[in-house]
Amino acid sequence: MKLCVISGDGIGREVVPQAVRVLHRLLPALQIVTADAGWDTFRQQGTALPAATLAAVRDCGAVLFGAVSSPAYPVAGYRSPIVQLRRELGCHANVRPTLSLPGSGAAEGIDLLIVRENTEDLYVGEEHSDGDTATAIKRITRAASRRVAETAFRLAQDGGRRRVTIVHKANIMPLTDGLFRDAAREVAAAYPQIAVDELLVDTAALKLAQAPQGFDVLLAPNLYGDILSDLAAAFGGGLGVAASLNLGAQAAIAEPVHGSAPDIAGRGIANPVAALLSLALLLRHWWARPTLAASLEQAVRRTLADGIATPDLGGDASTATFCDAVLARLDLD
Repeated sequence: MKLCVISGDGIGREVVPQAVRVLHRLLPALQIVTADAGWDTFRQQGTALPAATLAAVRDCGAVLFGAVSSPAYPVAGYRSPIVQLRRELGCHANVRPTLSLPGSGAAEGIDLLIVRENTEDLYVGEEHSDGDTATAIKRITRAASRRVAETAFRLAQDGGRRRVTIVHKANIMPLTDGLFRDAAREVAAAYPQIAVDELLVDTAALKLAQAPQGFDVLLAPNLYGDILSDLAAAFGGGLGVAASLNLGAQAAIAEPVHGSAPDIAGRGIANPVAALLSLALLLRHWWARPTLAASLEQAVRRTLADGIATPDLGGDASTATFCDAVLARLDLD
């Protein structure tokens, strides 16, 4: 087994090595391959995603991607490395759980999963302007919609979940969002044991803000899923503890949701929870090691429940001492 580790910029260079240290306790034979990507890489090499990094990622299949900084102004030749990676590797689904973690300020009783289509919608990046009018292409295909729906229903089935909510705005966009909805309905028919309902995206946002505990799995096109998953994270302790997995047929990218946080970079106090829980997603959904994933998740929960936390959660632990505490609570029996 191999893992390509891309620390990136800012606090990615602090949380990723510590999270990998914990992962090595679970998988001592795991081969680690390091690679470069991000804004600093762009400034040094002229590309944010070098060819050598892409080759290493393809060879490993599994990736831990830390965080990258982005220029605050348009820079010729700069392209987001994580967006490039998702496309190059065919990672069609973005999987974002939101959980009630102790000590994180999360609301009680939340255990939901947002599965977001990851390759198309408005995020294809095709925009045109004549100076007075700007137009963006919203592309939805039946194939991509069915593929992400299959992933959502399979994850629901494997995780013992009972309901999938299809999110769309087909009343306003009957061709694009209507196609996504119809493709999801087609897939749902093959999973009669899982209840299915639908919500317009604005209603979904309202209900998510009012009572996130009422959701199980949400399935959404790219843009809606991106927005709703960050909204959900606000009730799960914030982006500092939010994990994600970009999942495809040939590769998977574990990616903490937080940014590079240049304001605290280099101080050793960044919260590693998102990176640790992203690795748990990789263990469960890519390497098919659910027992190890559960051990890691429980160790993180126990650490937080014991009052050990980094400063963003009101504690005084460093990135390293928090991971020391997680290691001390790992149950590998």
